[in-house]
Amino acid sequence: MVVLFLWAFVFEPNSLVINEQSIKLSNLPKQLNNLKIVAISDIHGGSFYVGESKIQRVVETANVQEPDFIFLLGDFVSQKSYKVEDLNMPVETIVKNLKGLKAKYGVYAVIGNHDWWYNGKKVQNALEDVGIKVLENDVAKVVINEQTVWILGVPDFWTRKPINLNPPLSKIDSEGIIIAITHNPDVFPELPSKISLTIAGHTHGGQVNFPFVGALIVPSQFGQKYARGHVIEKGKNLFVTTGVGTSGLPVRFRAPPEIAVLTFSSQW
Repeated sequence: MVVLFLWAFVFEPNSLVINEQSIKLSNLPKQLNNLKIVAISDIHGGSFYVGESKIQRVVETANVQEPDFIFLLGDFVSQKSYKVEDLNMPVETIVKNLKGLKAKYGVYAVIGNHDWWYNGKKVQNALEDVGIKVLENDVAKVVINEQTVWILGVPDFWTRKPINLNPPLSKIDSEGIIIAITHNPDVFPELPSKISLTIAGHTHGGQVNFPFVGALIVPSQFGQKYARGHVIEKGKNLFVTTGVGTSGLPVRFRAPPEIAVLTFSSQW
């Protein structure tokens, strides 16, 4: 029991793993084979085991992957208490340590529920002040090997309802694959089928993942369905990363803090 306690409350939440996944997309042009994305979510700066040195470690580990894109999926901050303005680490300190992130075609972010409970606009401004593009119900167009990749930032499912994607989708004026980035995966069933892949965080993988049973507590209306990993549903693809920090109890068991490294290929 002592060993299990130390593992769940000290060693695992203080760790950082690289979760490498290969994902095949039926509509991916061959010119985009081996496209590499690093997904980082739920940093919760200032929470247990997520000090400045841990954020710097996340940045260094991400950069070593030499990704085409880095996607930051929200919940940058953590609150000391139910007073949402009372942060464990100033947002300026968090983003200062994220400034060094480097990706060939850019670093993009969305805002999470904890960020909105604090001050979503302030978090967005701080990120953009250090060169990280925030896509809040917006799209970015990137051309790679003469192929267009659209990055669609979908607002947080909990705090930004009702979500109307018509304005950003109307900006998509040419063919190309669409990758949606969002904080909460619960929005996934509502997204149109033309989106090739949705990447989300929020769940922390349940933080505690029991053998044979799975995660008993997942902050999702779908339970364990979108708790972690690659999900294919009705021809649509979703990937959910378990994130870096913790919320609530500082515990992780069989759901280690991770940086997700996604490499894509076509099914042709």
